[in-house]
Amino acid sequence: MYYHSFNEEMRRRFGRKMYKVALNGGFTCPNRDGTLGSRGCRFCSGRGSGDFTFQGKSLQQQLSDGAALIASKNKGGGLIAYFQSFTNTFAPVERLREIYTPVWEHPDVEAVAIATRPDCLPEDTIALLAELNHWKPLWVELGLQTIHPASTAYIRRGYDLSVYEDAVCRLKQAGLEVVTHMILGLPGESAEDMKATARYIGQIGSNGIKLQLLHVLKGTDLAEDYQAGLLSPLSLDAYANLLCDCLELLPPDLVIHRLTGDGPKKDLLAPLWSADKKRVLNTINRVFQQRKLCQGSALT
Repeated sequence: MYYHSFNEEMRRRFGRKMYKVALNGGFTCPNRDGTLGSRGCRFCSGRGSGDFTFQGKSLQQQLSDGAALIASKNKGGGLIAYFQSFTNTFAPVERLREIYTPVWEHPDVEAVAIATRPDCLPEDTIALLAELNHWKPLWVELGLQTIHPASTAYIRRGYDLSVYEDAVCRLKQAGLEVVTHMILGLPGESAEDMKATARYIGQIGSNGIKLQLLHVLKGTDLAEDYQAGLLSPLSLDAYANLLCDCLELLPPDLVIHRLTGDGPKKDLLAPLWSADKKRVLNTINRVFQQRKLCQGSALT
């Protein structure tokens, strides 16, 4: 069985390997500014999942530094600007236009990804995104994580599944691509629960998926639960097999944007195996080979 990798899709579209520059656009989140709460999602760090962005710099400087870093390591690769930190549509549309336009104008940027929440997509924002999509390719990443109400309440996501469904529908109607984030290993979820979330994402119309390991970072409320013995992270083998289970349920044309993820080593509490990327990828590759799951080219 084959799955459709992000690298494969980017080579198809752009004719070469593409690299993301993670950006901090200066946004906050309704889960942090008091609109819904002030502590964020339970797993989210104080940097709003933007742990690998160029902190404290202007967007133009972040892009320039990212482009230089990519050029120094990977000659000939293309650049994707990735608005990663916090909720990147959580501002009035006039302010969004001010923030986005210089990024679209940057000569090295060939495509843009915007991470956000489905409850932060009013109609005028979607209209702006659709307009920008005609300029340079754009996809919108939505942090769903799970379909299960108990898990939703535990992580403090702050919106119902119907809100996600409505956002996907409106984004697709506007001609925009949707990528959905999913977490494997949430406390209390069985393998069948996680597979149900993957199956749902494959059926709802999402164009892509990002599969994420639940990892515990210092300073999060999840860390407090972990230190209190209230959760046990997945083992590497369990994660690799669950990952394979989920991919086997997805449509063959759905783009797999990510197979796992980790946090900064200095902040990582668990699982510590996630910091060894070579070991993680080798294990995933081994499990995939055993179960005869592969992409169009070798897993890298």
